[in-house]
Parts: sequence; structure tokens; C-alpha cells
Amino acid sequence: MIRLAASALALGLLTAPVLAAPVAYEFDKSHSNLSFSYNHLGYSTTDGRFGTWDAKLMIDADQPENSSIEMTIDTNSLDTFWAERDTHFKSADFFDVAQFPEATFKSTKVTKTGDKTLKIDGDLTIKGITKPATLDVTVTAMGEHPMEKKPWVGFAATTTIKRSDFGMDMYTPYVGDDVSIVLHAEAAIAQ
Repeated sequence: MIRLAASALALGLLTAPVLAAPVAYEFDKSHSNLSFSYNHLGYSTTDGRFGTWDAKLMIDADQPENSSIEMTIDTNSLDTFWAERDTHFKSADFFDVAQFPEATFKSTKVTKTGDKTLKIDGDLTIKGITKPATLDVTVTAMGEHPMEKKPWVGFAATTTIKRSDFGMDMYTPYVGDDVSIVLHAEAAIAQ
């Protein structure tokens, strides 16, 4: 009887469906951009970007809730296309890059919200201050890359944060406290 039960259990394990695990993807930096924008005195929108960042992206296409992203941003790579403003933003008044050379985002929850949309909740850390942030993600394409002939994904992730939450409240409310962040990205399955 015990032998029969053990055999049945073994057979059940062998025939049970194999659960897919999240798959690692590597970012194509030549087709990815991390940018931000804010309102300047009500007159204009000022744009900038971070040129240097790394991320670990894990995708479970069948069960998106098992996906994750961890991102590290080199704050000294900030570029607003105006050298004097960049120098000020890198000072202790804003990012204080000498003391805080990195900002990070680590996902804590992924929720599918539509056929091609997701919400990614996570912890955003800037200047040593960690606050919750939610990325709204639209998957623009997912499938075999027509030239690379391997799995590829393209997406846009957006969020808005308050810079004052991270100890950067200089000139508020005149210069906008709300900062829009956008990541346009492509990534390939890691080999």
C-alpha cells in the first residue's frame, strides 16, 4: 500500500505542469532613455535625463505579478542640457551627488491592469530617503526581435513624484514640486 502511494505521488509529480519562472532581460541602452521634467515658474517645462543607470529586469509573461525590476541610477549623470543648472542640481541644494551618488528603485508588487498595461509599486530612494512610488507601464511590444531573432520587449514607464519628499524643496512652490519621470526602454532576453 505504501509502495503504491509512493508510486502515485512520484507519477503525479512527474506529470504535474511545470511552473514557468521569471526570465532575466538585459536593457538595450542604445534604445532606452530615463528622463524627467518639471514646471519652471509656470512659464515652461524643463527637461533632463540620467545618462548612466543599470537595472535588473525579470519578466514572467504568463504571471506578470511574478515580474520585478531593480534600478540603480548614477545621480552624477544628470543632464538638463545647461551646465550651470546641472552643477546646481548636483549640489547639496538638490541631489548632493558627493554624498548620495546613487538613487534606486526596487519593485515590491506588479499588478496587471490591462492587456498591455501594468502598475509596478516599489520603493524609490533619493538622497537616502525612501518613499513608495508607482510606475504606470505600457508594454509597446513583446516578441521576437525582427533583426536580433530573440525575445525582446519594449515599454514605457511613467510616474510623478514630489521632489520635496526627498529633501529637495528649494524654490517651491515657484518651481514645480511635481517631477514627471519617464523610462522608455527596450530589453532583450539575457543569454
